[in-house]
Amino acid sequence: MSSHLTILGIETSCDETAASVVARGADGKGEILGEVVLSQLEEHSAYGGVVPEIAARAHVEALDSLISEALLRAGRSLEDIDAIAATSGPGLIGGLIVGLMTGKAIARATGKPLYAVNHLEGHALTARLTDGLSFPYLMLLVSGGHTQLVLVRGVDDYERWGTTIDDALGEAFDKTAKLLGLPYPGGPAVERMAKNGNPERFTFPRPLVGEARLDFSFSGLKTAVRQAAQSIEPVTDQDVADICASFQRAVSRTLKDRIGRGLERFRTLHPDVETPSLVVAGGVAANAELRATLQALCDKNRFRFIAPPLALCTDNASMIAWAGLERMAAGFAPDDLSVAPRSRWPLDREAATMLGSGKRGAKA
Repeated sequence: MSSHLTILGIETSCDETAASVVARGADGKGEILGEVVLSQLEEHSAYGGVVPEIAARAHVEALDSLISEALLRAGRSLEDIDAIAATSGPGLIGGLIVGLMTGKAIARATGKPLYAVNHLEGHALTARLTDGLSFPYLMLLVSGGHTQLVLVRGVDDYERWGTTIDDALGEAFDKTAKLLGLPYPGGPAVERMAKNGNPERFTFPRPLVGEARLDFSFSGLKTAVRQAAQSIEPVTDQDVADICASFQRAVSRTLKDRIGRGLERFRTLHPDVETPSLVVAGGVAANAELRATLQALCDKNRFRFIAPPLALCTDNASMIAWAGLERMAAGFAPDDLSVAPRSRWPLDREAATMLGSGKRGAKA
């Protein structure tokens, strides 16, 4: 590909330290030239979740070498890079400080422009990197921190149609796993156990199913899992497998209802879009049963279903670099070096009126 713009991306919003060099050609197509992701899974698994202080220290120790490795794999030097893109939020503030300050330092030392990227925008635009998708389209973001259905109209132009009113879906998976004595991270553990379980044994609630609004709720489902486990104590491995399978089935049916209504709304509002698309992103997008449910739902409603490769669904720096390139190509000005990290940073401008805000800003 003949490169028109090349950018270095940095991602440190949670427990993955990542760096990537991505190019965008004059034709608008993207190419990942070199990427590195360092997982902190072992550091946090003993605690059953991410410990912010440990994550921040691990970012400090690893980031410089990861940036050097990404540049080496790309066959580029900092002089060859047109700009720097670093995650500025939302996320764990300690990690955000590490990544953004590193990006600022490189920008200052090289004289290159800096783009402070919204982590959620990285997810929202990934399908344009992998599949060349045109606006508008729907995105379902399902991760440990977010569960949202978002209309993606353009770069920096988003409308949230639905959000969780309590737990994010990834959080519900993690908490379910912890209740059942399964290892962290909970999502893959629950999915593994569910393969050998009976999904019909327990009837778990499907919160908000049937309601016109497109929001999600998973707290009640998590409570039902705890009550089911307590009612049959001591639980056997088969009991755990059956609970996991029943939990996963309830989640699948909940998404089928919630997303199905979203697809109908999209067709009503955008009848001119010949082949509408639903993009799924976030770590929970790796779950095979949920993917199969969404694929079948899209097939039924004549939507194109797009699930980027797993490595680009979870936290990574390539999506941050690409979001920076999209902003450059769209004519957005780079950020001043005084830009501050934001632990809360919603994609949509109406988030404060929908969900409220606090000292850290509008909820993401």
